[in-house]
Amino acid sequence: MPKIGVQMMMLKNKVEETGPYEVLRRLQKSGFSAVEVSQIAMTPENVAEMRRAKDELGTDFGALSAGLGGGPNDSLLEDFGKIVKDTKTLGSSRLRIGMMPFSAMASHEALLDFCRQAEEASARLADEDITLYYHNHHVEFAKRGGSTLLDIIRAEAPTMRLEIDVHWVQRGGKDPVRTLEKYAGLVDLVHLKDYRIGEMDPAAFEALQNGDLAAFMQAFTGVVEFGEVGEGNLEWTEILDQSLVSGAEYLLIEQDQQYGRDPYDCLKTSRDNLVALGYEHLF
Repeated sequence: MPKIGVQMMMLKNKVEETGPYEVLRRLQKSGFSAVEVSQIAMTPENVAEMRRAKDELGTDFGALSAGLGGGPNDSLLEDFGKIVKDTKTLGSSRLRIGMMPFSAMASHEALLDFCRQAEEASARLADEDITLYYHNHHVEFAKRGGSTLLDIIRAEAPTMRLEIDVHWVQRGGKDPVRTLEKYAGLVDLVHLKDYRIGEMDPAAFEALQNGDLAAFMQAFTGVVEFGEVGEGNLEWTEILDQSLVSGAEYLLIEQDQQYGRDPYDCLKTSRDNLVALGYEHLF
């Protein structure tokens, strides 16, 4: 049965403060049993605490994260054996790439090189009964030669499946529901975060009064925020229902920035809103 869980990236500071077991215990107490791990140091100590949470709390590790060089997660190019061991230790069969290396955005040749490496890694992981996924941001919806970068990635790394992040789809100028529909059958993982238009900082209006139009326009164009689920403008019933129709097995709440709020409070808001919409059975 599909589950709504948490992307632990938004709790990485809490993990550094208390360790992963305490974070996972608190999530379990708050009604979250499933997680995805990203930007958490996969040290032997942290992996042992996460395994303890699996054994004692029943934590379900929907997916772990890796990269292809650079970034905050272990590299499939340098740490392949360790990544496989960690994934199996935590009882997962899914691994996701959170974003292509920045260097892969520089040219079409660099993008194709990333795709080649990803496809090779996907094939090696398949031999270990682990499935590789690619998580989108907005840049993948840029068009090159009539195709989006995401469709180029799909064509050039065909065994790698998708993790659709609905906020970044919206920020990339696409409709989340139609995008989930387009990639139905490939989307086992979905990120739930809202697309909120925030209030402009009063300093922007002071800048305008002082004749600094550039500063005002920077604030004007920068009002998009990462919202708690149900606190922004996305149509959540349509998104969740299409996610399930498209085959999602884990729907993971994530909020890249919390704007001064405690992330546990943000997660409670998201959970409460999803329960109010009728999705309590997925927790």
